[in-house]
Amino acid sequence: MSADFSERRVKMVDGQVRTTDVTSAPLIDAMLSVPRESFVGAGQRDLAYIDEDIRISSGANGSGARYLMEPSPLAKLLQLAEIGAGDSVLDVGCGTGYSAALLSRLARSVIALESDSALAEIAGSTLSSLACDNVTVVTGPLAQGHAAKAPYNAIFVGGSVEEVPAALLDQLAEEGRLVAVEGQGNSGVARLFFKAGGVVTGRRAFNAAIKPLPGFERTHAFEF
Repeated sequence: MSADFSERRVKMVDGQVRTTDVTSAPLIDAMLSVPRESFVGAGQRDLAYIDEDIRISSGANGSGARYLMEPSPLAKLLQLAEIGAGDSVLDVGCGTGYSAALLSRLARSVIALESDSALAEIAGSTLSSLACDNVTVVTGPLAQGHAAKAPYNAIFVGGSVEEVPAALLDQLAEEGRLVAVEGQGNSGVARLFFKAGGVVTGRRAFNAAIKPLPGFERTHAFEF
């Protein structure tokens, strides 16, 4: 089936993004310009703009499957981070690179962190082909962040986690923001963390049911 993907991008923004209180003009412009179909497999391109998560990997080394996040919650989370043109951003769990491509149009620089080396390779190649020259893809454990380029003005966690680890919060710059969804399924809650005076505080923003990121499972201690 042939597709006019530019028309589908407009329909995605008008039908899925604007209708969920996303009003940031730079973010909407980014979603209208970034070809979402480039970040899924060739056989999935006609599905790129549906209002569902799209599986991009079955998981490496026993980790869970990975997904391209549904457009609406992705847009709401990115808007929550209030990313400015001068910001340095850490994209945790970049997958095939779609979120990093959006961030590249909002921020000064982006570190796109991915634990799955195959996904990281795809992300690097795709982002390069789209001239996202301010994005650097790095491979490593997601929960550890990327301290080498810290601190960051904003950190985006691209999937749900049981809790945000201190290692990520420690990589925030003063007045830095971190957005993440804590909890899985319908119990997921988007939270905004903000660093002021060296202290990080968090608040609940909205309910969000998104797919989990591997590597953030809470360690349960034995009780006697």
